[in-house]
Amino acid sequence: MAAFKERLHKGYAQTMVLKGKPLADEKSRYQRIKVFDSVANGRVLTLDGVVQITTRDESAYAEMLTHLPMLEHGRVERVMIVGGGDLSIAEEALKHKSVKEVVLVDIDGRVVELCRKHFAEVNAKACRDRRLKIEIADAFEYLARPEARSRFDLIVGDRPDPIGPGKALFGDTFYRRIKRALKPGGFATFQTGVPFYQPGEITEALEELKRHFPRSGLYLTVVPTYIGGFMALCWAGKGARLGTPAGIKKAARAFKRLKLKTDYYNPAVHAAAFALPQWIGRLVP
Repeated sequence: MAAFKERLHKGYAQTMVLKGKPLADEKSRYQRIKVFDSVANGRVLTLDGVVQITTRDESAYAEMLTHLPMLEHGRVERVMIVGGGDLSIAEEALKHKSVKEVVLVDIDGRVVELCRKHFAEVNAKACRDRRLKIEIADAFEYLARPEARSRFDLIVGDRPDPIGPGKALFGDTFYRRIKRALKPGGFATFQTGVPFYQPGEITEALEELKRHFPRSGLYLTVVPTYIGGFMALCWAGKGARLGTPAGIKKAARAFKRLKLKTDYYNPAVHAAAFALPQWIGRLVP
């Protein structure tokens, strides 16, 4: 049977057995895009040979980047998504009735087109929602536009690993632009790699966030497809702190009131996400 092998980390690889022929396999202006069904992980999107999403475990990623900060904030109206062309994060953000607008900014329009077609299981409602605005543009440049200033209550950095063009979404200039685009009291969340294999990403990201934001920190999720166990999600804010006892209680009340339908997130997972194993805690500057 045909198989896909991902070699993301030196000395380690994972293999997925395909179920049938690939649904898409093409080179866009920016990257190689593949979509296929797998025997064990559901439908899969890869970019340049790196797994981006599988339908079996996308909830552990998308829900934790959105619901956790949104429920603690309590009044998110405008959301920006950096990247996120599979639309799974947009789908989660739009579950909140308080949201008036979700702006998704992805540089590769072909990724968005293919994911609209092949990932309806995780994005069909978002695609039909008039509150979703899709900008095919460089998010780094978009954040510098005048209309982005102080516009968003939440910015989700669904960014690639810091290699190639993705490096621009990790540096000081990027974080300055994120801060500029947030409203007072707003939050930003970022994927920050798998600490078991990418320990330096946490330390570097948190050092940079501390230089630009009065509040920042780290919480965890577990996405089996992102090999290495825990996945680090960093956050930054212009006012309140995420993960305080009061914030966690506030989120639990809101979750119950809103009756959100989730597959991974719940109030107990929210509270536990801020408990760091000793070896991860030592990576926090």
